[in-house]
Amino acid sequence: MYHHGLGIETDFTEALKWYRLAAEQGHPGGQNNLASLYQNGLGVEQDYVEAVRWYRSAAEQGHAPAQRNLGLMYERGQGVSQDRKEALEWYRKSAEQGYPLGQVKLGEMYAQ
Repeated sequence: MYHHGLGIETDFTEALKWYRLAAEQGHPGGQNNLASLYQNGLGVEQDYVEAVRWYRSAAEQGHAPAQRNLGLMYERGQGVSQDRKEALEWYRKSAEQGYPLGQVKLGEMYAQ
């Protein structure tokens, strides 16, 4: 709610607090959302390495959005060395779960 300003004012610092609490308890959705704040510098200083750490934690638990997001980090070389093959593998894992954004990225990679 704080992240998107639903019913309250947007407050990325408060969103960060709650996402971190969930992430540290192993919740993949919280980890993915926390990573997004680090990736985009919302409520915290932008830190691609920290974003990758949290995306990877969620992705390894099978969280399809995090798998797609981790693929993006590899494709762009943000927080990790740019690696098209690694990006493709994470997009594939996300797409195989039926996640539309993972499917789109997988298709784009093959079209290039």
